[in-house]
Amino acid sequence: MSERIDQLRAEFERDLAAVEAEAGATALRDRWVGRKSGVLTAEMKRLGGLAPEERRQVGQLLNELKTGIEAAIDRLSGEFAVRREAAQLAAERIDVTLPGRREVAGHLHPITLLRQRIEDIFVSMGYQIEDGPEIETEFYNFDALNIPANHPARSRQDTFYLSERLALRSQTSTVQIHAMQRREPPLRVIAPGRVFRRDTPDATHNPMFYQVEGLLVDRGITLGDLKGTIEEFVRRMFGPQTQIRFRPSYFPFVEPGAEIDYSCFKCGGSGCRVCKGSGWIEMGGSGMVHPNVLRGVGIDPEIFSGFAFGLGLDRLCALMYGLDDIRLLYENDIRFLAQFR
Repeated sequence: MSERIDQLRAEFERDLAAVEAEAGATALRDRWVGRKSGVLTAEMKRLGGLAPEERRQVGQLLNELKTGIEAAIDRLSGEFAVRREAAQLAAERIDVTLPGRREVAGHLHPITLLRQRIEDIFVSMGYQIEDGPEIETEFYNFDALNIPANHPARSRQDTFYLSERLALRSQTSTVQIHAMQRREPPLRVIAPGRVFRRDTPDATHNPMFYQVEGLLVDRGITLGDLKGTIEEFVRRMFGPQTQIRFRPSYFPFVEPGAEIDYSCFKCGGSGCRVCKGSGWIEMGGSGMVHPNVLRGVGIDPEIFSGFAFGLGLDRLCALMYGLDDIRLLYENDIRFLAQFR
C-alpha cells in the first residue's frame, strides 16, 4: 500500500508543477482533496475494505499525504495572491513626486461675457437692467408694440405660438412695455435676454438668440439724444475712433426708425473680411418710440418722448471673436468654449 501512496504523491507533484494560474490552484484543490470527488477522498473510502491493522497504517499515511497536499496548495495559493496584489499595486501606483493635477475651473460663456460688458457700459451711463418673461401674450409681443394684425411677424411661420394667445417672445422690445407700465418717466433701461423666431439654423441664423433692448423716455428727448447715446456706447465698446451712421428704416414701434451701422472695429473702416469690404458693420434697429406705444402704456406723448434701440449679441460675438458660424456658440463643445477663459 505504501507504493500506492508514493504513486499518489508523485502524481500530485506533477500536477502541482503544472499549475500556472490562481484558478489552477483552486482546481488542484478540488481534484485532490475535494469532499465529493477528490482523489484522496476516494482513497479514504476504500479503507473500509482493509484489515483493521492495515487500515490504521494506510489511514495514517493517507492523512499525512492529505496534510502535505493541503499545505502545498496553500503555499501555491499564497504565492499567487502575493503576485496578484503586487500587480494591482503596480497598476495603481501613484508617484507622489509628480505635480498634482489641478481641476479646471469653469468660466463664463462668450455671450455672457459680451452681455456683461454691454451692461457695464450702459449702467455707467445711468441705465438700469430690466428683465421680462420669455412667454408673452399677444398684447405684449405685438399689440402694445404697434404691430398690426396683418403684419408678417404675427404669422405662425415667423413666431413660436404656444396657444392662441401665448407665444415665445420674438424681441426684447416686450420688456420696454413692462418697464413703462411699472415705472413712470423719466426712465432709462436696457433689457438683455433670449428671443425666439422660426429661422432655419445656418451660419448667421438661429431659432433662439440673444438681444439687448435699450429704452429712454423723458421730456424733450430727440433723435440727437439717440445718436449721442449710440456714439458713446460704440466708442466705449470699440474705441474712441469708432464712427456711426443711421440709415432710414421702418419698425412698427418707432417713428422715425433707422438702422445703425458702426465703423468696422477690425479695419477701422478701410474694408476687411469682418465687414465684407464695406468698412461698416450693422448694429441693429432704432428710432423714436411711436406715440401709439406711449399711449398704450398710459404715457402722454404730448409731454414725453423717447427712443429705443436693439442689437443682436450672437452676431456681434461672432464678429468680435472671428467665428464663421454662430451655431458654435450653442453646441457646448468644451474644446471650443475653453478658448474664452
